[in-house]
Amino acid sequence: MKLIIKGGLVVDPVAGSVLKKDILVVDGKVARIGSNLSVDGAAVIDAAGRLVAPGLIDMHVHLREPGFEAKETIYTGTRAAARGGFTAVACMPNTNPVIDNAALVGSVINSARSGGLVHVYPVGAITRGSRGEELAEMGDMAEAGAVAFSDDGTPVANAGLMRRAMQYAAMLDKPLISHSEEKSLSAGGSMHEGRVSTILGLKGIPACAEEVMVARDILLAEETGCRVHIAHVSTAGSVRLLREARARGVRVSAEATPHHFTLTDEAVMGFDTFTKVNPPLRTEDDLAAVKQGLADGVIDVIATDHAPHTAEEKDVEYERAPFGLAGLETAVGLVWTELVATGVLTPLRAITCMTLNPARILGIPKGALAPGSDADITIIDPALAGVVDPAKFAGKGRNTPFAGRVLKGLPWLTMISGKIVMRGGVLLEENQQQ
Repeated sequence: MKLIIKGGLVVDPVAGSVLKKDILVVDGKVARIGSNLSVDGAAVIDAAGRLVAPGLIDMHVHLREPGFEAKETIYTGTRAAARGGFTAVACMPNTNPVIDNAALVGSVINSARSGGLVHVYPVGAITRGSRGEELAEMGDMAEAGAVAFSDDGTPVANAGLMRRAMQYAAMLDKPLISHSEEKSLSAGGSMHEGRVSTILGLKGIPACAEEVMVARDILLAEETGCRVHIAHVSTAGSVRLLREARARGVRVSAEATPHHFTLTDEAVMGFDTFTKVNPPLRTEDDLAAVKQGLADGVIDVIATDHAPHTAEEKDVEYERAPFGLAGLETAVGLVWTELVATGVLTPLRAITCMTLNPARILGIPKGALAPGSDADITIIDPALAGVVDPAKFAGKGRNTPFAGRVLKGLPWLTMISGKIVMRGGVLLEENQQQ
């Protein structure tokens, strides 16, 4: 199988370049990158006016399997990823049962190989059952294929236990992904604590609930030498702590989600439960700080924290609704509309945050285009615009606060190991839902 992607602007995060080139793909691998390539018998994809990037990686996704298949499955979640332009995802362990041993890590990998559409990299739990009482089998899980460890959704409250986890993770050379939340400060909260929560009469979650834990885990990372990744940064104080830590040489990285650089707590005014996320939507000042952190490199990664729920779960009073929104199929458009089109990020910087940086943090052989690499490729069309329609989502989750919004810079093609799986927003297979 041979094909040539012609005339596109090839984004190379390693070289830091965006140049008009052709890419020859042979048998699922990148064979050559150059100008005016021509090979007899090769199919041609016209990428003129479009950006040809390494396959996008989302390092924070909830596929909900095993245990919560009504919300999402590996089958549906990976199709949502492909439709959103992603070729690889890292899935969080807060399933039922929690992915806290080698057998469950292997089960996720096997399920993804048999029914998944994109590459799936499991994240193992830090503690058994994510209960925060004793360490899980980190070494065994790493050997089975876990790329990182996290008790995402349930922070590790015990600092001594987190310190030991970091010591083990450092020996394994695997990152710990920190869900930074001090539960004694956030307990019972539904949204950001501030003016809007007061107006609405909803119990708030203060910014310090996140920042206290960010500070703790930075200090523990500094002491242990562990690579720590701060998930879903949402406050200006967290960005400041990260900036100071990076200046000291602490091995800490961080991610931001599209909803945290797009929406503020004002979005909660209508009591739309699709705006209920954890950490909550913050203020304009926090949003500006997150954008600045992405622009200057303090925040390394853009990840979705894709958290699908059933319609029934979200169709309740705001306080009773679960946290989370479905983010895989709107992420690229939000990045382009909110960050690239407005000049906050260059196309190169935005794509680096969604390819090379997450690949390096997770230690996976993805995120770059070079001869010999897998032909995992995302083509983005800066001129392609569309209205967000949850009814067209490939994933089970329809819980998005962006329904009806016009987004531009949409993913036009997703290729995995040389196979085109999405083109023009349409998955190229039958039976897209299961």
